[in-house]
Amino acid sequence: MVHVGRCFCGEVQFQLSGEPVAMGYCHCSSCRQWSAGPVNAFTLWQPSALTVQRGATHIATFNKTPGSSRKWCTKCGGHLFTDHPAMGL
Repeated sequence: MVHVGRCFCGEVQFQLSGEPVAMGYCHCSSCRQWSAGPVNAFTLWQPSALTVQRGATHIATFNKTPGSSRKWCTKCGGHLFTDHPAMGL
C-alpha cells in the first residue's frame, strides 16, 4: 500500500510504502508541544519506506530532545515527520 502526504502549502510531497511498524498516541511533553495539543497521534515507519518526491530542500530539522529529529516545511511551517534514530525509525 502507498500513502501520500504533503505539507500544508504542498511544496514538500512524500510517499510511504508498505505498512507502519507501529501507530498510537503519545502524551509526552515534547509531542504535546509539537502538536500543540494534549495528545499526538503517530505512525512509525522504517526509513526505507519514505520517499520525498518534491521539495526536499524545504525540509528543516529541529532537535528538541536527543531521541527525535522533527522535520517541518520551511515555507509554510507544516509538520512533516519525526525521525527516531535510537529506534531505527
